[in-house]
Amino acid sequence: MPNLKEIRNRIASVSSTMKITSAIKMVSAAKLKKAQDAITAMKPYSEKLNELMVSFSEVISSSTISYLSTQRPIKNVLVIAIASNRGFCGAFNSNIIKQSKSLKSDNRFSSANFDFIVMGKKINDILIKTEKITQNNSDIFDDLSYEKTSKIIDKIIDDFENEKYDHVEIIYNSFKNAANQIIKSEQLLPIVDDSNSDSLENYIFEPSMEQIVSELVPKSLKIQLFKALRDSFASEHGARMTAMHKATDNATELKDELVLTYNKARQAAITNEILEIVSGAEALKG
Repeated sequence: MPNLKEIRNRIASVSSTMKITSAIKMVSAAKLKKAQDAITAMKPYSEKLNELMVSFSEVISSSTISYLSTQRPIKNVLVIAIASNRGFCGAFNSNIIKQSKSLKSDNRFSSANFDFIVMGKKINDILIKTEKITQNNSDIFDDLSYEKTSKIIDKIIDDFENEKYDHVEIIYNSFKNAANQIIKSEQLLPIVDDSNSDSLENYIFEPSMEQIVSELVPKSLKIQLFKALRDSFASEHGARMTAMHKATDNATELKDELVLTYNKARQAAITNEILEIVSGAEALKG
């Protein structure tokens, strides 16, 4: 059995860890509320914009931005992988890394070359060892804004138009609740053509339909990435809060066990001292 000093040191160490995990949990809980409100407010707008994009698929194919819906043989794939800059969030980052690498085994991309745009220091540190990373935008989380997202999408649209890439995929964690995140892989480009979409005959367009589409499509792509970033940001804080809650609970259990062990060891030491005193007294009497 460890001596009393070793047990006291372990109890102090576990108590310090509990304070740290509890503090991280509270900070994440506060940030989660703000991030959750932002993504909850944005999702209906983003989803409706995506519905319109699908409805406009026929118009897009005959407009000035028809290249955005052009289906080409897939030779070069760009993967936008969104993770986080910090750890202490369970399997949040590792799940995105696994999903990003698993795309290579997809039958659609069997003979394709892969480039990566990463958002998050944790995923960059891992993927840079084995994959080709063209951009590291980890600083985007320092000040998450639509303007920064727009610049990234503008560059991607130019690359797709110049046939540098034939397919663009976004991978991120979608927020379900604080305890659950859903890994999503969404096609950004080319724009999905859905012939079964609702007819546009009941709509009146002002100005022209083509002009609306040419403005709306690039904006929709920017919103899609911005929504993924906000979704991932909320998921990160949810995952971290849950992970730190579990860590605090585990530390509490460990501390209770150590306190019990300490009390037993101290009681045993006291009992031994009493026995020695009694034995000494008996020896003196004899």
